[in-house]
Amino acid sequence: MINKDSVIKIGVEFSRILIGVVFIFSGFVKAVDPMGGAIKIGEYLTSFGLEKLEPLSIVLSFNLSAIEFTLGVCMLLGAYRRYTAFWVLSFMSFMTLLTFYLALFDPVSDCGCFGDALILTNWETFFKNVLLLIAAVITYKYNQRLYPFYTYKVYWFVALYAYLLCFGFALYNYNHLPVIDFRPYKIGANIPQMLEIPEGAPMDEYKYTLIYEKEGVKKEFSLENYPENDTSWTFVETKAKLIKKGYQPLIRDFNLYDTKGVEVTEEIIHHPGLVFLLIAPNLEDADDDRMDAMSDVYDYALENGLLFYCVTSSSLETMAFWSDHTGAEYPFLIADEVMLKTIVRSNPGLMLLQNGTILEKWHSNDFPDEDTIDREMARCLDENYIKNEEDGFLISNLLTFAVPLLLVWMYDLIRNKRRRKKEEI
Repeated sequence: MINKDSVIKIGVEFSRILIGVVFIFSGFVKAVDPMGGAIKIGEYLTSFGLEKLEPLSIVLSFNLSAIEFTLGVCMLLGAYRRYTAFWVLSFMSFMTLLTFYLALFDPVSDCGCFGDALILTNWETFFKNVLLLIAAVITYKYNQRLYPFYTYKVYWFVALYAYLLCFGFALYNYNHLPVIDFRPYKIGANIPQMLEIPEGAPMDEYKYTLIYEKEGVKKEFSLENYPENDTSWTFVETKAKLIKKGYQPLIRDFNLYDTKGVEVTEEIIHHPGLVFLLIAPNLEDADDDRMDAMSDVYDYALENGLLFYCVTSSSLETMAFWSDHTGAEYPFLIADEVMLKTIVRSNPGLMLLQNGTILEKWHSNDFPDEDTIDREMARCLDENYIKNEEDGFLISNLLTFAVPLLLVWMYDLIRNKRRRKKEEI
């Protein structure tokens, strides 16, 4: 028969693993895309009337990912058990209240707790946080029952290493592109296929309510019983409520327009040759330090008969200023700002297409120049390099994280055994 102590021990260990895994995963995916995290934090600040704090969004994004990751690692490895349990409980108490508010009033579409890797509705997020809050209460109450994998003398290393590693990882992804792209516009994706809705796919279902007014009194009617032929009623409005979601394509729109307002989307995404798109959501804030590299890519496109456009959401006046300021001679296309920020986390960034398939994307810090562009083009046209790079990344980063912790654990274990032997003597 299982006694009470065993039940508590199982509950504590389950709670430790649940919190550790969730916090590590949450911190990791936020660090993969710190710019996306900053955009989400900006949405929060705007919805709560704190627009003045938006310049701090990127700093908050970096630290939120690193703190979550650190708390997860410390919880999982039993470092600073009492303090870790306290801060996890405090964090989950705040987040549970916040997500309950989000679920009730829906000021933002989703909480962004797992970035773009796993999107939950606000109610799903709230129930997830309730479960984590229960686990946090258990680990806080029984924090001394958490098994410590290290001795107290190296706790500092575990916490500091986890924080700096995650912060540095986020910094790398900020200065380049995310090493794992959780968004639809990832390398290898085909834009026309992502826009397609299969034949016979279920459509959104709505419940329509008709509002009529009579003698100053408004009343709701369904489509079956509204007063169609009763002239004493005056129509006011129609309300539509979504009752069942239909098939959702990976992307709902990808619209490109020339400077005269003519849509050129089909020409771009079905062009059989290579197409360079310089993505600049806001030319006003775009980094022009890499203009030489941009010019090298544009010259390469001209020399090889390839298409090259700068795609932006800025005004025609801003485009003209950009051309005068930078000496740019390439043509411009216009697109939605949110779509452009989703495509590439850089302003500007560069994307290479062929028949609507994304062959490569570059951060402004990584634009190919005249010395590297031939090699870059050969790499982009190699169908195998994408998978190989992703596999190599996952293995190398797992080793980078695990090996130092394992070496310190071995050192700590040996040193602790030696200390015990001396005490016995």
